[in-house]
Amino acid sequence: MNGDERGIDRRGFFTRGLRRALQEAVGALSERVAPVLHVRPPGALPEAAFVAACTRCGECARVCPVQAIVMLPAEAGLAAGTPTLELATRACIMCETMPCATACPTPALEVPPWGWRDVRMAEVVIDQGRCITWRDVECGICARVCPVGEDALRLDERGRPVVGAACTGCGQCLSACVTAPSSLTATPRET
Repeated sequence: MNGDERGIDRRGFFTRGLRRALQEAVGALSERVAPVLHVRPPGALPEAAFVAACTRCGECARVCPVQAIVMLPAEAGLAAGTPTLELATRACIMCETMPCATACPTPALEVPPWGWRDVRMAEVVIDQGRCITWRDVECGICARVCPVGEDALRLDERGRPVVGAACTGCGQCLSACVTAPSSLTATPRET
């Protein structure tokens, strides 16, 4: 066995050990982590596992090209110092290579095997009382800016937006909405 093969075996050994330790930590933390979910960067583990695995190093926030990732303040309790997206303020631009997940030194953020197809950061909901298309005013900007396309956000036969199953929850539609505040909201969902 050459040095490269030993390195791979060693890496696998340590990766398995880290995952095992994280599973135990998740079990211990699950009861202590507040039921409050946060919109996490793409490729995040489920909330309790994410809080346990994240080292709070801030690398994901440093590499975000639009500074969409911010670190939670001390008031967030056990989640303090972990990265979140505040989609009402700044949307994720869905970088092709997911530099935030690539920069993470732990399994807290990992690029999903199928890329963006498997990412669901938030659930986007349309407020029909606020959206001008429900008052028969032509708009549709939210659907036009959606980086995923019609499978995520489309206009129905009357020109009203409809959120689809492929929505990643990136928040670009929230930012583009012409109403103030936005007719679209994004709520965290368990990853």
